[in-house]
Amino acid sequence: MSAARLVQLRTAASRAVALVDEPHLRVLDGVSSVLELAQEAVDSRIALPALAAKKATRERLPYAAIYAGQSDWRLLPPIDHPEEPSRCLVSGTGLTHLGSAAERQRMHEASESELTDSMKMFRLGLAGGRPAPGAIGAAPEWFYKGTGTTLRAHGEPLDVPSFAEDGGEEAEVAGVYVIDAGGTPRRIGMAIGNEFSDHVFERRNYLNLAGSKLRTCALGPELAIDLAFQSVPGRVTIERGGRVLWSKAIATGEEEMCHNLRNIEHHHFKFDAHRRPADVHVHYFGACALSCGDGIRLADGDVMTVSFEGFGRALRNPLRVLRGGAAPISVVPIAG
Repeated sequence: MSAARLVQLRTAASRAVALVDEPHLRVLDGVSSVLELAQEAVDSRIALPALAAKKATRERLPYAAIYAGQSDWRLLPPIDHPEEPSRCLVSGTGLTHLGSAAERQRMHEASESELTDSMKMFRLGLAGGRPAPGAIGAAPEWFYKGTGTTLRAHGEPLDVPSFAEDGGEEAEVAGVYVIDAGGTPRRIGMAIGNEFSDHVFERRNYLNLAGSKLRTCALGPELAIDLAFQSVPGRVTIERGGRVLWSKAIATGEEEMCHNLRNIEHHHFKFDAHRRPADVHVHYFGACALSCGDGIRLADGDVMTVSFEGFGRALRNPLRVLRGGAAPISVVPIAG
């Protein structure tokens, strides 16, 4: 049985949540955001898939036209905090996948005889990233991406700022969460993600990792709300000028990772500040392959496509290089 999947949509005048029922979208009654739907599920103690099915109306929208951007309806990221975007924290975990360590080792290698910090972190994950139930495992690499304002929907461009040295895809899955009234994290579901990063800047020094992550990232188009996360095959593709420049089979899921989901979630939500009631969290679980690892450097107009089995339609985003030189930012004191 396929997983239940949701999308968020908008027109110039309204918003909606819809249940994917290929080739249609079935609009849900009485909710305009997935956050609202999730909070109702928690409050009513109804499982989210059951509540979504209960609210699905007979109003159907043609998904193909919306997905192609040929409708008055536009896809939004499948989660947001509509009233307060700053209450959506976007973050991620790196060096989690068995296929990622070799590329990061090459990216940061100092000499053939010396282990990089990336490989040391990866080995810590291999040794202690899958703790037994009730135990706490090794902490994974963690990074901050921004607030909800950094999230982009399917079809929207991912920007390379004028100060950046590069922009490259990071094809992965992200977990989507809300904190309930008692401060307990509740997983709403998971979505395809393109975490996007400046790998040239990161390659200069491992300590540049944090700075390389503060940029736009994509999520969606669909939110899978009851999908198993064991071994999930996928594919990432880069197109240039309408032709495939690079493509690679990828995989995610707990069987493909050195950290299990429970350990990743513990180390994110162990901080009191990450358990503030009504906050939304989007947490990227890490990529297993990067085009930059094969010597690909993305250019303005390239299209990045990420798909994973069971997550619905692929996430596609063009890369946009913002022109103009980087100017110093001046801080002006209030008390002259």
